[in-house]
Amino acid sequence: MARAGYFRWLLALVALLFTLLMSIRLGSAALSYGQIWHILTTSDSNATFQAIIWQIRLPRIAMAFFAGAGLAICGALLQNMSRNPLADPYLFGLTAGAGLGASLSMIVFPEQQLPLALSAFVGASLAVLLVVLVCIRHGWQQLQVMLLAGVAVSFMLSAISSFILYFAEPFAANRVIFWLMGSLSRSDWHGVAVVAPAVLCLLLVALAFRRQLDAMLLHDESARTLGVSVERVRLFFLLGTSAVTAFIVAQCGGIAFVGLMIPHLVRQWFGVTMLPLLLGSALVGGIFLIWVDNFARSLFMQQEIPLGVITSLLGSVFFLLLLRRQQAG
Repeated sequence: MARAGYFRWLLALVALLFTLLMSIRLGSAALSYGQIWHILTTSDSNATFQAIIWQIRLPRIAMAFFAGAGLAICGALLQNMSRNPLADPYLFGLTAGAGLGASLSMIVFPEQQLPLALSAFVGASLAVLLVVLVCIRHGWQQLQVMLLAGVAVSFMLSAISSFILYFAEPFAANRVIFWLMGSLSRSDWHGVAVVAPAVLCLLLVALAFRRQLDAMLLHDESARTLGVSVERVRLFFLLGTSAVTAFIVAQCGGIAFVGLMIPHLVRQWFGVTMLPLLLGSALVGGIFLIWVDNFARSLFMQQEIPLGVITSLLGSVFFLLLLRRQQAG
């Protein structure tokens, strides 16, 4: 069993390396591996190719990896804390909150020239705050309250956004709608510098608390007998996962279901305890979103498919299969 586990990790690392090499080469400008190696290792290559690699492809690949890793980690933490296999970061209304922030920035206050990412982050943070207030008011012991509060907040903020978009100028409304569907076309090193530290910080903190999180898998009372402050740990990681998801949404728009699908796959391949689950979710989630982005930007010439369309299609099928499996079990 141990040898099989090591082989799976090795296979995942090889898949990551293969993914990176293929993704760097993929694009409208065809580059050989020799050209890519020359560009990455020297500074005297063609300036256009330098810009393609360093300013367009590598930031986009890095953003896809960290966004996928972050969403998968958040999904794994939420599913373990709530002991609900259907928990997902977007259940807390973060996409709806980010959409409201973007709508206000681009449509209601265009003269203020507020950064889209900042406005989206403020809106997502508002959604987090509303969910946390509802959970505190009704008690953290009722885990279903956390899920229902997220759904209610999502519908409420989506309704406000739809009202704003209905009366908006068509061009601005189309821009917001496309952004809400999820895209990495705006990725740059500044965005990576915002998302990557947040994802890595959450991962390291979760690994440090892995024993407490494993204890919470059993039952709240069982975790308390082991010395775990259940309410504090749950509140801390709810805020942490919500903040990381808000950062990702602010940079990439709405990319749904990654946090739902990847943890389930990782549990089958690497294990259910937090150490392999977190590391595996980060690795597999990053690889998954890189390939989704590769597919989105290469399926049609001169046209890019929003990432949220692809992940929602895959996620809805996965969701139905998961429900069928639970009913059969």
